Amino acid sequence: MANKTLSVFIDESGDFGKFDSKSPCYYVSMVLHDQSVDISSEIAKLEQRVSNYGFPHHAIHVGPIIRREKIYSNELMEKRKALFNALFHFTRKTDIFYLCAKINKAECEDNEFSYIAKISRAITDELKKNIDFFNSYDLIINYYDYGQSNLTKIITAVFSALFNNVELRKVQPADYKLFQVADLICTMELTKDKADKNAFSNSEIEFFGSARDFKKNIYKQIEKKKLNK
Repeated sequence: MANKTLSVFIDESGDFGKFDSKSPCYYVSMVLHDQSVDISSEIAKLEQRVSNYGFPHHAIHVGPIIRREKIYSNELMEKRKALFNALFHFTRKTDIFYLCAKINKAECEDNEFSYIAKISRAITDELKKNIDFFNSYDLIINYYDYGQSNLTKIITAVFSALFNNVELRKVQPADYKLFQVADLICTMELTKDKADKNAFSNSEIEFFGSARDFKKNIYKQIEKKKLNK
């Protein structure tokens, strides 16, 4: 029997700097894909769709799409929504799941060491809730872009403490659509928290409508992909 392999695509939203009320939380998303499940056709369709919108071999970044920043600064709402919807519907239809660990930095001592300890615990808790799921695999391969060195160390330490069959590989975001899904998940979880507090920015209102619209039309669909609902 072939070994069962689980791919885990990891992204983050937030930083290890001092507490900022405008960005109070730190999120770590983990997108899970059983490698025995072929999703190549879905990936090919997404790549073609994004290329048709004028972005060949492109890593979709959801936050800048919503805020009309960086490479999307000159794009009209129609195209930005088309890019978002392409990744959103890919996530919704593809046989993948996700976990998301979150900390509120206001609940930590305002220093890097406290954040590291809290984030490590939050990731550990998410994994332990689903320990049987992870233990059903012969190999777990984590994919991360090494965007934050502290998180790279945390991922290595936490997974190695729980499992003895783990690898960590560095990714280029444009090469892996599931890494882009991890970016989407972080942004959707952050946006859900803002919706719960009725704290939408003008950009979010323009893009999604009301907080209620977002939760009903977008987050409700994304949440169905959560492993431990």
